[in-house]
Amino acid sequence: MPAAATGVRGWKGVFGTLFVCSWAGNQFSPVLLMYEEVHGYGDATVNAFLGVYVLGLAPALLVAGALSDRHGRRPVMFAGVVTAILASAVLAFGALGPVPIYVGRLLSGITVGTAMAVGTSWLKELSQTPFDRSADAGSGARRASLAFTLGSGVGALVAGGLAQWGPWPQELPYLVHLAVAAPFLLLVRRVQETSTAGGVEGPWWAQLRVPAAAHRRFRRVVLVVAPWIFAVAALAYGYAPVLLREQAGHLGVAYATLLTVVALGVAAVVQPAAKRLDAVDSARGLTVAVAVLTVAVACVGLVVTAGSLWWGVAAAAVGGVGMGIGLSSGLLEVQRLAGPRDLAGLTGVFYAVAYAGFLAPAVMAAVTPPFTTGQLFVVLVALGVVSTAVVLAHYRKHLPGV
Repeated sequence: MPAAATGVRGWKGVFGTLFVCSWAGNQFSPVLLMYEEVHGYGDATVNAFLGVYVLGLAPALLVAGALSDRHGRRPVMFAGVVTAILASAVLAFGALGPVPIYVGRLLSGITVGTAMAVGTSWLKELSQTPFDRSADAGSGARRASLAFTLGSGVGALVAGGLAQWGPWPQELPYLVHLAVAAPFLLLVRRVQETSTAGGVEGPWWAQLRVPAAAHRRFRRVVLVVAPWIFAVAALAYGYAPVLLREQAGHLGVAYATLLTVVALGVAAVVQPAAKRLDAVDSARGLTVAVAVLTVAVACVGLVVTAGSLWWGVAAAAVGGVGMGIGLSSGLLEVQRLAGPRDLAGLTGVFYAVAYAGFLAPAVMAAVTPPFTTGQLFVVLVALGVVSTAVVLAHYRKHLPGV
């Protein structure tokens, strides 16, 4: 079989694996209100459910890429599918109390961290010669970000819809994901391996060193924008539905699902256009992204202050535009900066910093009071303006190879 044909089949297999792992990570977001209503969990507990996800995700992002450089993409990605299945299996027992939810969310974080660090790198490698001769330089980044947003959106839609209107609302959403994810235990093992060099010499932890992470452009441009991508996601479809639960009434879960699907759906739609914003000689794509994300934070703040459900949908759409551009442009920058031996590692660092933004609602809840929600949104918007200014200050500086 020609290499190109094999590559196309290969990248589609990794695309699907990223899809089901992202589904595992985001299916919980719209059902937060259900747990709050059924079990009476307070805002602190609900935000802790969101936060524990990051505790599993960040180490996985940093370690999984290094392990895949040493042992190959396929076995580590297989482990990611296993944790995705375990996460849904444990979450299906969430009716018994908070412990299965905490454990399931931790496993979900490990799943998404593994998928983002390893799957993104694997997909990029399979989206180039000799595996896919029809792909361009940005195909890998676009395919990875699209798989993530589509999987997250479909996961939220299915889980939220079943939790709102289906039978067994605390079990069925996770059982559906189990059925979808199980075949990938076989499929991922058939995708062609691309990491065969064995990584750097020495103990495996030596692989954790990512030289490209010290690049000035990565620190002063990419990492400045990264946290805003998922901070806006957490605020737009995680925090806002909780604050607007009285306005949503008995349709709270459906409303949270709507905001999630709108944000991620828009993010997926804008990504093909986002490649036109990316430029190899400037930070145009990331500048537009952080500016739009700052506007999205302001919109969420206004929505919460006004208590408007319809404006919530509009804010989610604006956030989706910023997320789509930020993910696509960020990954393209990472792939230009990374050397062949630290692509997975640098991708992991990027996602680890980006996902730290998911902690924003937990931090805000922890300091409310003494501060009001409105005051905190003003602070966030000010920080967004500062971030935009920093990126503009390094707009054409520290380019790769210069």
